[in-house]
Amino acid sequence: MLSEVRIDLIAFFEKNKEQLLHEWENSIVISNGDPYKDKISQNGIAIFNIVLNMHTMSEKELLDSIEKYAIEISEERALANINIGDFVYNVNLGRTVLYSYLSKTGLEWEDLQESINNINFCFDKFLYYAVTHYTEAKNKIIEEKTMFIDSTHQDRLTLLGQMTSSFIHEFRNPLTSIQGFIQLLKADHPEMKYLDIISSELDQLNFRISQFLLLSKKELIGKEKEQFNQNKLIDEVLNFLYPSILDGKVKIKKDIVDDINLYGYADEMRQVFINIIFNAIDVLNHHRIPNPTIEIKCCIENNSHVVLSISNNGPMIPAELSKTIFEPFFTTKKLGTGLGLFVCKEIIEKHKGTLHCMSSPELTVFTIKLPLEAPSL
Repeated sequence: MLSEVRIDLIAFFEKNKEQLLHEWENSIVISNGDPYKDKISQNGIAIFNIVLNMHTMSEKELLDSIEKYAIEISEERALANINIGDFVYNVNLGRTVLYSYLSKTGLEWEDLQESINNINFCFDKFLYYAVTHYTEAKNKIIEEKTMFIDSTHQDRLTLLGQMTSSFIHEFRNPLTSIQGFIQLLKADHPEMKYLDIISSELDQLNFRISQFLLLSKKELIGKEKEQFNQNKLIDEVLNFLYPSILDGKVKIKKDIVDDINLYGYADEMRQVFINIIFNAIDVLNHHRIPNPTIEIKCCIENNSHVVLSISNNGPMIPAELSKTIFEPFFTTKKLGTGLGLFVCKEIIEKHKGTLHCMSSPELTVFTIKLPLEAPSL
């Protein structure tokens, strides 16, 4: 049975319902771009009716009713992209307006205390359910947008790979011819100047083309995995980059375990070593580091993996950039493609390995971990 105080209170609020809601509506914050602004008054009525009828429901019925409206309204607020602070402020305005009318009931505050507690219970529960679901709804919207962006970006990468592969295969044919004629000129005219420089530049151009081909993954067709010697491969890379090393006066230190054999694509691993070492040379030259040094270390871990580190004493990679250096098209160079380290990571992971970078003010280290002579990739 409802107490006499509750009956009087319900009758009072029923009588002043329109005026109370009108006062609340005139005080709330509404965004001009809110697509649900016409529903705000309906939402206010729904909350008011819950408070008005709370004495006629069991606790479970009351909570179910509060949660239902809270979820529905918070879903609208999330879709409208409204600041959650404005929403909480508007709801609490309704509570304030209700309190202001309690003084007009003519009832003693001692008699109203239970009703005040119940009003607070309703509003607190409503805000709890609404804010919780609002956060979940916003996270879901962000997730869906992120998935769409990732999907669109992946489609663009696929298309770029197809276009790049087609274009570069056409580009490589005349390049091969030029390299062949350079070799003929060297044989017929060994005294001719600049042929070595032209040949070296063509090798660099071919190296850049290979990066794009590896990115498109088209070059894997017809290729076979093989066993190769890591140390021999590193020596080949250092010989290939010798002009750049000499020009930058870079000191190379090596501490490598002998006879380390790997299994996979030797030309791709050569590409990884070239990318990382050439990047280090470029950084050291660009920043004019005193005593520029690149150190290559290697060890065997647990008789199952080889761990190779390539470090340089260039400037520290900023913390905010360290997480993005392996992403495609990320570069700090004016003429960089932003594919070098991305391609490196793709190749290492294809070989069931890992590639990480740690950078401090004293040293930047790229660490490669690969299985020893893994029979399957």
